[in-house]
Amino acid sequence: MRNAVILLFVWLSGWTCLAQDADLTFDTAPPVVVKTVPVAGGAEVDAGLKEIRVTFSKEMRTDSFSVVVAGKDTFPKLAGKAKFDADKRTFVLPVQLAPGKTYAMWFNRDKQANFKDADGRSALPYLLVFQTKN
Repeated sequence: MRNAVILLFVWLSGWTCLAQDADLTFDTAPPVVVKTVPVAGGAEVDAGLKEIRVTFSKEMRTDSFSVVVAGKDTFPKLAGKAKFDADKRTFVLPVQLAPGKTYAMWFNRDKQANFKDADGRSALPYLLVFQTKN
């Protein structure tokens, strides 16, 4: 009986998700990261790279953001003021990178979710991890 209740719960949960997805449109969807420079998972990133660039699927509010430390010693040294490009989709973080190092940072995470579209929807959290070459 217990297994039947669990299966019913799982089935109903899935049904709820499908119903919510059916109501999803481009306008109501939260923004997502569509491109990063460097590319996520890059293992041979040039340490001379001066900017991390994160492009979202929608125009974003340019007055707030949340770049969150992912782990000890993985956050890059900042080299200027962060900003959005004129397209309001691309966030630019000036950095100073070191060779042979792994970097990791979140763009929105948990309660720190200040990357928002023009209608105030928080972007889905995105973890960017890359490594510079020696």
